[in-house]
Amino acid sequence: MKIRPLHDRLLVKRPEENHLNKGGIISPHQANEKPQEARVIAVGTGKVTDEDKKIPLDVKAGDKILFGKYSGSEVKIDDKEYLIMREDDVLAILE
Repeated sequence: MKIRPLHDRLLVKRPEENHLNKGGIISPHQANEKPQEARVIAVGTGKVTDEDKKIPLDVKAGDKILFGKYSGSEVKIDDKEYLIMREDDVLAILE
């Protein structure tokens, strides 16, 4: 299925969670926290201003990003979990 977010929204996928620490022990505290980094899968066409001008997004598909703890909305597509969020929720692009 192809999906394209609207306007200034991004479709991102978190990496697979690994609850083991370096010693091979499962930490219950870490098991509850989801990572705050993700890979951008798809981006919208850009933000529309009040003057109907389109501002292109700085983030592009394939970028690895950091975002706020409670950012985005979780969606499930083809049994895979994704987040849809606004570009404003992105804190940094990892290079």
